[in-house]
Amino acid sequence: MIYNEFHGKKLSRLGFGCMRFKTDETGEIDLAKVKEMFKKALEGGVNYFDTAYTYVNTKSELAIAEALKDVPRESYFLADKFPGHTLPGPVDNGELFEVQLKKCGTDYFDFYLLHNVNEWSMKVYGSDEYHVIPDIVKKKEEGKIRHFGFSFHGSCELLESFLDAHPGMFDFVQIQCNYLDWTLQDAKRKYDIITSRGLGVWVMEPCRGGKLANLMEEHSVRLKEAGNGGSDASYAFRFVQGLPGIKMILSGMNEPEQVEDNLATFETYRPLSQEETDVLMQIAEEMKKGVPCTGCRYCCDGCPMGLDIPYLLDCYNSIKVQASVPSFMRIDALDEDKRPGACIGCGQCACACPQGIDVPSVLAELDKLWKEGPKWSELSKGRRESIKQVLGIEE
Repeated sequence: MIYNEFHGKKLSRLGFGCMRFKTDETGEIDLAKVKEMFKKALEGGVNYFDTAYTYVNTKSELAIAEALKDVPRESYFLADKFPGHTLPGPVDNGELFEVQLKKCGTDYFDFYLLHNVNEWSMKVYGSDEYHVIPDIVKKKEEGKIRHFGFSFHGSCELLESFLDAHPGMFDFVQIQCNYLDWTLQDAKRKYDIITSRGLGVWVMEPCRGGKLANLMEEHSVRLKEAGNGGSDASYAFRFVQGLPGIKMILSGMNEPEQVEDNLATFETYRPLSQEETDVLMQIAEEMKKGVPCTGCRYCCDGCPMGLDIPYLLDCYNSIKVQASVPSFMRIDALDEDKRPGACIGCGQCACACPQGIDVPSVLAELDKLWKEGPKWSELSKGRRESIKQVLGIEE
């Protein structure tokens, strides 16, 4: 196993993400399989386990506690997240944090994150009424959190403003980073923003939810011809391994075979060759299905509705490659008169676009995709009810 030093801690570069544990028809986690995977991971040198209150319908924390109960606590690092984006309203944040400690069978978290900071969730994380950040900082002062960070799914502009608003508060930031999103979701710029502030970069979705672990046959063949064999996933992991500011790479493993394959990839550091990198970037470009927006903002100057068109096109491009809840949440966050459906189709933007994008048509399609897609308010209903239940909140 290859390791990184972070604030005096020796972290396995591969971390075990616990969001995708498989469940049976009743919704229960296959605990025997989790224990088998954890055993393989620990024997292979993995010492970092990442969960969150909401994972696997709030059951991931309990599964981790059971699977690690006989493992010396000082031999591994445990990360959890505060579910601010699913709160039913202002709650006792300290009490909810203590519930998480109890579920995980521990009295402290090595790493603790604000979960899913984005434009939508800022109404909670940026609110004095919810008081989330001061309450979590207090837990760190009490010694119940060793390192504080946040996971992020928003724009580069929000990332900069959030870090600027809280100087010196965070130790690390977890972002979606892989060779597709390096350009598609501007992960490169996010990486640069984080590292320029001296913070550690944590990577989630290095294989983009499995998309980069199971490439089209044509892409897979080209990749292997450029390299020396290995799984599709191994190339995705080696891409992020090569970025020096990345201190942790999380993989949501749900089969023992995936654990074995990942351990083989992280056994030694093998940088990508230039030929392998070139092929990866070519594949990434061929996977994109959106529009070639460069973010010049010429389209915005004369928009009678005042729409942030580059922002909307960025959401569109992400959804076209692979629909995901965070992409839809970014549109949910907007006021109704700033969503794609507010476009009146005047065409000024299309005339101003140097790339020749038919913006009104794209926004009409985005509006349709968004209306047909998952609504976070509905998806999080069960999670909000769970928080009410554990805190004894009555209507």
